Amino acid sequence: MGDIKGFLKHDRVAHTARPVQIRLKDWMEVYEPFDTDELRNQASRCMDCGIPFCNQGCPLGNLIPDWNDLVFRDSWREAIDRLHATNNFPDFTGRLCPAPCESACVLGINQPAVTIKQVEFEIIEHAFAEGWIAPVVAAVRTGKKVAVVGSGPAGLAAAQQLTRAGHHVVVLERDDRIGGLLRYGIPEFKMEKRVLDRRLEQMAAEGTEFRTSVDVGVDLTVDQLLADFDAVVLAGGATAARDLPVPGRELDGIHQAMEFLPLANRVQEGDLYEAPVSAAGKRVVIIGGGDTGADCLGTSHRQGATSVHQFEIMPRPPDERADVTPWPTWPLVYRTSSAHEEGGDRVFAVNTERFVDDGNGRVAALRAHEVRSEVVDGRPTFVRVDGSDFDLECDLVLLAMGFTGPDPSPLLTDLGVDLDDRGNVARDDAWSTNVPGVFVAGDMGRGQSLIVWAIAEGRAAAAAADAFLMGSTDLPSPVRPTDRPLG
Repeated sequence: MGDIKGFLKHDRVAHTARPVQIRLKDWMEVYEPFDTDELRNQASRCMDCGIPFCNQGCPLGNLIPDWNDLVFRDSWREAIDRLHATNNFPDFTGRLCPAPCESACVLGINQPAVTIKQVEFEIIEHAFAEGWIAPVVAAVRTGKKVAVVGSGPAGLAAAQQLTRAGHHVVVLERDDRIGGLLRYGIPEFKMEKRVLDRRLEQMAAEGTEFRTSVDVGVDLTVDQLLADFDAVVLAGGATAARDLPVPGRELDGIHQAMEFLPLANRVQEGDLYEAPVSAAGKRVVIIGGGDTGADCLGTSHRQGATSVHQFEIMPRPPDERADVTPWPTWPLVYRTSSAHEEGGDRVFAVNTERFVDDGNGRVAALRAHEVRSEVVDGRPTFVRVDGSDFDLECDLVLLAMGFTGPDPSPLLTDLGVDLDDRGNVARDDAWSTNVPGVFVAGDMGRGQSLIVWAIAEGRAAAAAADAFLMGSTDLPSPVRPTDRPLG
């Protein structure tokens, strides 16, 4: 390493968000520019630790110590080459990944971990600013055609890898724009869509073809799909939202998060003047304490909600790493996003039992009670706390409880792909479904997961599809279908 005592000289310094009262007036990304000299100090905290567990914490196997050292030495061009060697889209992960690499950082055993995600972000933004991100065009075309169904991070990663291997790749997206949840699920304040668009421009220049408003299985039949393409990669994500089937669920004013968030993004795209489902002037309750719930929280703030409560059935995590998740595993710890810093009340260990009608078919309140976690008959469960019932008035309820798997569709039915016991598309060790030449990557096969896993699986499925088409492959395959996060 450039400075083997860097971790002794410098404390962890994280990125700084713009003041709340300012950023709530716009939809731009929340973080301030990071000082280059300070970034070098942060990169120098990376230890010469012998075994870089950060590599194992990252599904992509990012060469983190390498590019930390290169940033410390001001070797930015080499740093982006090393970063792109394992990650097609560090501009996405540098904004959206929760950084399991930092949880596995050796320094994190007894000190704050290296700011790996911040260094990654600054490398790719520096590279774009310098004009170093150019199309990588295949020297030889194979004449093979591959369809990638779905244009989220898994689909885009698979498409870019296969295009660079020389195949003619067509990305088929049922929505009107490319990007999947990156486009319509992630709010602008977390990732401005210019970041996505500049990557799509690069991919188009490399030869990837994009077709929007194509619902495969409906607009393009499965027979046509299999006849027109030599291989297919399914990357449609896990888009079936988990529901809350309690009395009153049918009332107006109760929406899934993915009914609410895309409309806000469409306003930013210029498609709508205002969102048909908006938090403006409303008392909002978000049910679900994860990232999607935080996205609803930040969106509600910007739309002008009068109050926001975010419910989570799990108990409040501890402030420090829990003993049940020791280093280098992903820690159980209380986390605060930029949206939480902006306001709202977080309520833990509560369960919603019904919604209350205002007399006109619209939600007026919800009835809930506190719960405690217990093991009953050998299984963990939530037990009602006697005397803890309460009502909370609300005008808008957003369900952000995660996703159960891929949407049932003519595509999956007509293809005849097998599903696993969790309802995901089943695949073998070669990323192949039971249908020859049809592969699956990302949440559609894995279940709801992280963006970094989606990109890793897209790269791996691309290698498998390339080997199927050509008999062998030089594309890297960073993960296996059976891989799981540390811990």
